[in-house]
Amino acid sequence: MVKFDLSVYEMENGKLQSYTWPGGYPIFYVTADCGKLCPDCANANRELLSDVNDPQWFVICCDVNYEDVDLTCDNCNKPIEAAYAERAEQ
Repeated sequence: MVKFDLSVYEMENGKLQSYTWPGGYPIFYVTADCGKLCPDCANANRELLSDVNDPQWFVICCDVNYEDVDLTCDNCNKPIEAAYAERAEQ
């Protein structure tokens, strides 16, 4: 398995990106067990993201949420912003 290089998404302040550059699209991080992590949870648990023996935290890639208004973080349940869709009024 090729290890995902998180350092590519690391900003100058040491935190992982929340948005792509260029474009400003919202990023989320995907774990080995197909879980989704918001950037806040990925940053708060940085030491766990490289542990290949822990599939619920081991990050294998990141992606952009283009339109899924129901996408949530599997750790904190916070909605992950969609680039091209708006949440319906509740």
